[in-house]
Amino acid sequence: MNLEAQIQDRMKTAMRAKDKKSLEALRAVKSAILLAKTEKAGSDELSEDTEIKLLQKLVKQRKEAAAIFHEQNRPELAEDEEFQAGIIEAFLPAQLSDAELTDYISDLIEKLGATSIKDMGKVIGTASKELAGKAEGRAISEKVKALLNA
Repeated sequence: MNLEAQIQDRMKTAMRAKDKKSLEALRAVKSAILLAKTEKAGSDELSEDTEIKLLQKLVKQRKEAAAIFHEQNRPELAEDEEFQAGIIEAFLPAQLSDAELTDYISDLIEKLGATSIKDMGKVIGTASKELAGKAEGRAISEKVKALLNA
């Protein structure tokens, strides 16, 4: 079942349960999917990679908004944004733990023969492609930098 069908099913469930908060988050995802589809003329389906990037972008937006609301002492608005981020994250693949990410990047550095910080771009590029949706880009780059400096 593709992402759009999953979202549609969850929307129906949220409507039946009169869950307005979840419904708001799901409608935002559906809207983003429809916008992404119309950007690519003649394309009815989005690739799994595109779907994951879209979901990650939506989660990041919600988390950034929540952080701003916390700074402005608006906890009720921050709570709504965090709730929506949680709903959207449920559609993303499971994230790697810090230890799993460290092990993966250590193995990748060894496999690619990276020895210095000059090889950072090569390692990050490969890791980002292979870990799409399983780890944030910032976490990958920080881990690569730490391991290459060690």
